[in-house]
Amino acid sequence: MKRYSFHNARPIVVFLICLIGATVTTATQLQANEVQVGRYSMLSATPTEAQTDLLATNINIQLPKRIHTIGEAIHYLLQRSGFRLAGSEAMAPETTVLFDLPLPAVHRNLGPISLRKALETLAGPAFQLVQDPMHRLVAFEPCVLDWQVAQGVGCNTLMEATQHGE
Repeated sequence: MKRYSFHNARPIVVFLICLIGATVTTATQLQANEVQVGRYSMLSATPTEAQTDLLATNINIQLPKRIHTIGEAIHYLLQRSGFRLAGSEAMAPETTVLFDLPLPAVHRNLGPISLRKALETLAGPAFQLVQDPMHRLVAFEPCVLDWQVAQGVGCNTLMEATQHGE
């Protein structure tokens, strides 16, 4: 009877066994944040962008007939978002006027669009969305340069122009 010992094995075989073992261990560690959901399907076990940034959630919404003002529409959009509108004492008087304006018919159907863009669309280019992630509050503040807003230039364009020194 012939006995095989590890010492008689060829060095290349030992090297290959060690290499395969290291590869399997590394592959297992790389897929530690993935979950197998089927025989050949894997999902990442990390939160989606919409779960980490609640205002990035994509929505497709048709506002009910009972909503008549921009303020009511904003409250409706925020209902199940995890955010709420800041109190009127924290907002400028112009924002209160915005909330009392009638809802344009074109804004009754929004989406697919992110919640952030929907809120910015409802407020229009004259207002900037302000977010307090710690308290999960949103508010709107008027843009600084009213004459440029009247010409159709929004807050984001104004900020980019001032940052680039234009």
